Amino acid sequence: MARIAGIDLPKNKRGEIGLTYIYGIGRSTAQSILRKAEIDLNKKVQEWNDDEQNKIRTIINDSIKVEGALRSEVQMNIKRLMDIGSYRGIRHRNGLPVRGQSTKNNARTRKGRKKTVANKKKATKG
Repeated sequence: MARIAGIDLPKNKRGEIGLTYIYGIGRSTAQSILRKAEIDLNKKVQEWNDDEQNKIRTIINDSIKVEGALRSEVQMNIKRLMDIGSYRGIRHRNGLPVRGQSTKNNARTRKGRKKTVANKKKATKG
């Protein structure tokens, strides 16, 4: 089993797909990493030898921000937006959608479960 950037890659998947299990690496980045390391894209992770694994590790460590460093950078960017009081920062703080989505009917992922609000009873005449 290959362990890269603190993540155990699934051994029965193709290298291109296996690398995407690392936070911060998608398909196109995985393809470019394997091309730089001169490894076949269709070669399974379990077929990589130690030399190939070390090549991949060095490429990732040298040129790509992944896992903990990337997560902390994203959190710092969000915190910065909140501190300067930008519109996006306020939306983050209130737990609302940040990128202009409508909140009247949807946005349940950001807003959480529905909170029912009782309507006021009309005053009776008499």
